[in-house]
Amino acid sequence: MTAQISGRPVLRSADELQRIVDEGIAELGISEGHDADARDVIAWAARTFGSKWALTASMQDTVLAHLVSQVAPGTDVLFLETGYHFPETLATRDAVRERYDVNVVDLVPEQTPAQQDETYGKDLFGTNPDLCCLLRKEAPLDEAMERYEAWGSGMRRAEAVTRTGAPQISFDLRRRRVKVAPLAAWSDADVEAYVKEHDVIMNPLLSQGYPSIGCATCTRKVAPGEDPRSGRWAGTGKIECGINL
Repeated sequence: MTAQISGRPVLRSADELQRIVDEGIAELGISEGHDADARDVIAWAARTFGSKWALTASMQDTVLAHLVSQVAPGTDVLFLETGYHFPETLATRDAVRERYDVNVVDLVPEQTPAQQDETYGKDLFGTNPDLCCLLRKEAPLDEAMERYEAWGSGMRRAEAVTRTGAPQISFDLRRRRVKVAPLAAWSDADVEAYVKEHDVIMNPLLSQGYPSIGCATCTRKVAPGEDPRSGRWAGTGKIECGINL
């Protein structure tokens, strides 16, 4: 049984976790130009961290959640319930909770949208989207990470220019946790093939002109030929919420 302090598990130090990252990269044979199989990365994370790792899921596509349910059933899946999601996104979350062998955990911000409006002014997502993302996404995730040594992300290099160098295993310097991105090397075609083969749950908005889905307040449809992420925070110059930076 894991020792507890104030209800939280005892976690290894940052130095120990950095060493584990180096050992994992060597064990999986990851090097420049060579990535490990996504299933092997997930199995390594589950074996190395047990209940002290979780993955985040935006409920856009659910490929990583499905893969984890097959390789490491029972893993915690953290969903950032910002209070601004499309109904379709919430329905996707509910379907994952019902169909996949994972433990979906909603992470809720300290304030409701109405309370946030009262504190910072109405529609902070429009006046200061960076602060809104900090309060409704980054802060709840940072708080949740106090219970984990590692977290998994569905981030892929093909998604955005800010992600082209994303490693499969790294040390998250800001959170002082291990970050795992099993799908980092997957192309859009890889995702499509996996979805078709395994009947993966998909957010229906993906087929309605929304190739990248965030909060309803900050996501618009994308015209044919536009960058897939141009519909996120359109007109602001912002392309990341801060979680994966």
